[in-house]
Amino acid sequence: MYRIIGLPEGKQGGNWETGYNRYKEDYFIFCNIGVAGTTGHDYNNHFIEDDLVWFGKNRTKIQQPTIQNLIHPKGKIYIFIRSSNKEPFIYLGLGKAKSFEATSPVKIIWKFIDGNEFNHIFLPEEVIETEKYFEGSIKQIAVNIYERNPDARQKCIKHYGVICQVCEFSFEAVYGLIGEDYVHIHHLKPLSEIGKEYELDPIKDLRPVCANCHAIIHRKKPAYTIDELKSIIRNNA
Repeated sequence: MYRIIGLPEGKQGGNWETGYNRYKEDYFIFCNIGVAGTTGHDYNNHFIEDDLVWFGKNRTKIQQPTIQNLIHPKGKIYIFIRSSNKEPFIYLGLGKAKSFEATSPVKIIWKFIDGNEFNHIFLPEEVIETEKYFEGSIKQIAVNIYERNPDARQKCIKHYGVICQVCEFSFEAVYGLIGEDYVHIHHLKPLSEIGKEYELDPIKDLRPVCANCHAIIHRKKPAYTIDELKSIIRNNA
């Protein structure tokens, strides 16, 4: 990040790697989820579907210039998260204040507006239960009503890699740079069967799969298992 934005070496480190900081007109937010920060402060940062509920520093107030700049930015808001102080921060994308509350610390709900950048974390990968909205007869939007944890996705990828666990397809090997780090994440326990918030184990409960295998997995209910689909591929070959 330092290299990309050209942050002078003398300004690197220290406070730059925690909380939120400004460089020129852009802000960089480093957010802990479910764990206290290295400074000992512990806020109830969490996700509601794809939106991030975030709290500013202690004693922040809505009228403070920094908070106003975050809510009405002149530049971009880059958001990073982690759920362990032993892990590096993960870049989520560009944020925009969706709503805010004049509490102290200030509470802001961020939505992600990457624009021309495509953030693979928020792919509509398993839209099982949906609500449908129509505009004339042209658009139909399926909305996944279950909350997702992008940190769990990253831990799954860190453990298994981005190779499909069914057919061993690699998007990067086939498409090059534009396929780098791209893969779907499959829930072994279907989201529609959960029905409520539950404690997710990224290693036991999730698997990376390619888009084709993911679609085929859900062609029946209950869904095919990873091993079943592997067997089908072998037999068909």
